[in-house]
Amino acid sequence: MSSPATPAPLLVACLCAAWCRVCEGYHEVFAQLRQQHPDWRFLWVDIEDDAELVDDLEVETFPTLLVGRGAELLFLGPVTPELATVQRLLAALETAPPQTQASPAGRALLARLQQSCC
Repeated sequence: MSSPATPAPLLVACLCAAWCRVCEGYHEVFAQLRQQHPDWRFLWVDIEDDAELVDDLEVETFPTLLVGRGAELLFLGPVTPELATVQRLLAALETAPPQTQASPAGRALLARLQQSCC
């Protein structure tokens, strides 16, 4: 009897802007998450500096997280910038099914991030 395949590691991208003071304070939370999950990929994406990467995805609230597993978009939305909140969200998403109603722009951004080198 074979064991189920281990799910691919999560990609967690924070979509922020340099001028956003909430995002500025979120750097520390994001660094702590990165330390807690060294096997996951964490990306900081400035929606203005990386506008060609973000493309036509509308980000209206900061910080916004995009979480994916392989080509599956698991979450795309704003989060409160508190470590415990994001830890609970990521724990729930680690085994969650993909979003069935995921936005095409969100899925496209996930694909671009999965292919990016940074």
